[in-house]
Amino acid sequence: MKYKNIVFDFGNVIGTFDPDYILGQFCDDKADFPILSKAIYQDWVELDAGTLEYEKGVELAIARVPARLKPTLEHFFKDWYKHLTPLLQTWDFVHELKSRGVPIYLLSNAPQYFADHADIYEIMQEFDGVLFSGPVKLAKPDPAIYKLFFKTFDLNPKECFFLDDRIDNINAAKACGMDGMVYTGDVDAVKKAVGF
Repeated sequence: MKYKNIVFDFGNVIGTFDPDYILGQFCDDKADFPILSKAIYQDWVELDAGTLEYEKGVELAIARVPARLKPTLEHFFKDWYKHLTPLLQTWDFVHELKSRGVPIYLLSNAPQYFADHADIYEIMQEFDGVLFSGPVKLAKPDPAIYKLFFKTFDLNPKECFFLDDRIDNINAAKACGMDGMVYTGDVDAVKKAVGF
């Protein structure tokens, strides 16, 4: 392989983060989707970055909806993390890498609450190191989170290859010395890129 370490994002790489699908697990009435979605995701970037405490974010979201929808939001914010559909082709690739002794890491934007509960996904046990944005109060594509990631796990950026679903996060990684590609679910393309 051309790289010593493979680094994964979580959302849409390890598990599908589909806001409408997740919301649909808590609300049957499509007419309420726009109200709930706006209330929930308005502050999501701040939750990811840890600049808004999770409990405060929940409080703000609940205040934005009519009384009849408040219980729906309470349920959502308690259990949404359970509904990221595993991308099994990625999981298989992770297991392949581990079987070959390739170190694998996770660098993902996610609220503190998700970081606290991510171990419900058994694949998390496979990673040699995990850094979520919320707990460190930094988020991709800020160069600071990549530098913290390399420092935390004592990694040489040039020895790492990063898979993320967003081009801005890949470009930021490259600017920090870590090669990578936008992940579309095509594991064969990744294998070709890394010389697996």
